[in-house]
Amino acid sequence: MRELIDRLVLWVEALVVALAAFGAFLIFVQMIWISYGVFMRYVMGAPDRLVTEATALLLFPVALVGLAFAMREDSYPRVTLLTDKLRPGLQKLLALFNGAIMVLIGLFFSITTINATIRAFNSGAASEILRWPRFLFWAPVALSLTLFTLYAVLRLVQLALRSAPAAEARDGMV
Repeated sequence: MRELIDRLVLWVEALVVALAAFGAFLIFVQMIWISYGVFMRYVMGAPDRLVTEATALLLFPVALVGLAFAMREDSYPRVTLLTDKLRPGLQKLLALFNGAIMVLIGLFFSITTINATIRAFNSGAASEILRWPRFLFWAPVALSLTLFTLYAVLRLVQLALRSAPAAEARDGMV
């Protein structure tokens, strides 16, 4: 069972890295587009009204595509002053509780964003100025949060199957 979970984690981590690369690409596009907007406004004296809406719309997916990557890199902020003093078994229990909370929050937001993507697609709603379909902005977010939730579940199962030495418990999702 542990080997299967470990293989699934590696497979999902490949998707997590790909999604993070997509987020980096979106940031690059935003950087170029904002630079163009600044040039047009201050050098040419003709502001481009599309730049503001486009960068604002792209900001939403960029904000969430890195969630699973942050978990992979163990980059969430945490205070371990008290948890480091606990026995290894309690550290593991706390890590499991934290992981369960992450799964539940991820599940809630996954369902919410999938629902929003479907509604935006069915309604045909588009952005005000660019007329880009809104579901194109919801879809990457729904994918990101669904992948985050799947990854959080796998990491939680992986943690539950591990023994609880102090060094391993700190590597969990506390």
